[in-house]
Amino acid sequence: MSKYTAKLAVLFADICGSTKLYDTLGDDLARRVVASCIAQMQATLAEHQGTLIKTIGDEIMCTFPSAEQALCAASAMQYSVTNAHFENGIALNIRIGFHYGDVICEAGDVFGDTVNVAARVAGAARANQIMTTQAVVNALPLKLQAKTHQMMVAEFKGKGEQYLIYLVTWKDDDETESTRFSIPVAHNKPIACDELFLRHGDKQVIVNKNCKSVIFGRADNCDVVVHNSYVSRQHARFELRFSKFVVVDQSTNGTFIRPDNGSVIHITREDMILQGKGLISLGVDNFNDTDKLIAFSVAHT
Repeated sequence: MSKYTAKLAVLFADICGSTKLYDTLGDDLARRVVASCIAQMQATLAEHQGTLIKTIGDEIMCTFPSAEQALCAASAMQYSVTNAHFENGIALNIRIGFHYGDVICEAGDVFGDTVNVAARVAGAARANQIMTTQAVVNALPLKLQAKTHQMMVAEFKGKGEQYLIYLVTWKDDDETESTRFSIPVAHNKPIACDELFLRHGDKQVIVNKNCKSVIFGRADNCDVVVHNSYVSRQHARFELRFSKFVVVDQSTNGTFIRPDNGSVIHITREDMILQGKGLISLGVDNFNDTDKLIAFSVAHT
């Protein structure tokens, strides 16, 4: 099949907490439940002219001719999974992210910046959420634009522009989803900060008003690559958000934070405001191997 360029919406949807499912249910039952959920998501594609590109473990990647069809399909997926009755009464949650733009189509697959941005947006979503971009909002009819709400500004590695990220309202009580996204795991009142210093091995990066977001993970396109089997491809994002520094876990195994003179805090698919100094371990609660840790330090005024 020849290679060609098309303007498409690229959507990623994945099952939240699937690793825990295998731990608690056992391989056979977990595999059946995950397969059933994947089938539930795929079943919504035909009605919205969606094309399944691939399944990646507990995740599906698909394309749509328009941003409107992608949004409608994403909402249908959320409704379908939320109301599904899986084996043994097990309840599942999914998260969805999508972007709209030019893609390279070849041999039944799609490539390019639009795909990469869609994957990043999906990584920012939480359970029961649909996240998307300004490009999608611009392409939507007004009645659907009203279902989107700007949530954050993201900076992706290798891109000179910032991306406005939107939360899509897909159910009547979606207010709770919006609130959940922005709640930090913190017990003290945060202090307005100037810079966050992060050091891993011999590499140091700084988050500030000039560089508002960095990503740590196993993938080569992360800002800081962490070589550890416990680490997800795009494990954790560190960002400046409303004068506060936040670590956003978007991994399978979670992120462990140990502030100086404090106990270890474990977050999974959650946010936490960073204050003072401390250490961070990605994917495993092990603070003995210093070469694999991230040291953080917040400079504030």
